[in-house]
Amino acid sequence: MIVVFSALCVCGTAVADSSGYGFFAGYGQSRDNIDIFRLGVQKKFSTQWFETHMGSLSGYFELSYNRWEKSGKQIHGAAFSPVFAYYFNTGSSAVTPYVEGGIGAAYIDDYKIDGRNLSTSFQFEDRISLGVIINQIDLKLGYMHYSNASIKSPNDGIDIWMGTVTWHF
Repeated sequence: MIVVFSALCVCGTAVADSSGYGFFAGYGQSRDNIDIFRLGVQKKFSTQWFETHMGSLSGYFELSYNRWEKSGKQIHGAAFSPVFAYYFNTGSSAVTPYVEGGIGAAYIDDYKIDGRNLSTSFQFEDRISLGVIINQIDLKLGYMHYSNASIKSPNDGIDIWMGTVTWHF
């Protein structure tokens, strides 16, 4: 966890402003009713690419604590992800819709829950989401997938629909 946090700090200062942080909380559920809770911090990139009248590409780094729960069984984990987002220009600085995607790394303290065997504590954290930023509040609905990319079998993976609220400051 300390290594992941250190990576966020180093990467964040290398490519991001001195501003652009956000705290987030999220809740999601797998198709077989495993509850997923996420808390974390984000640091926006300072760079924008492909700027046009329609919008621009940018993103953020995310460090998260994750808890998965089903029938009294819990898994705890930490993840670090670079996330790329295309922010659409609406002509209003108060409302910004976007689409995002990213692939990061996660560490979970147990890899068996509700009959699923993810086989390794190391997991990839993939995501794609749609969201809107309204002033300092970011509302997002997305799909997340955790998997070990067949490093070891079985690789049951887990698919999650996740709602997230972020406060940017």
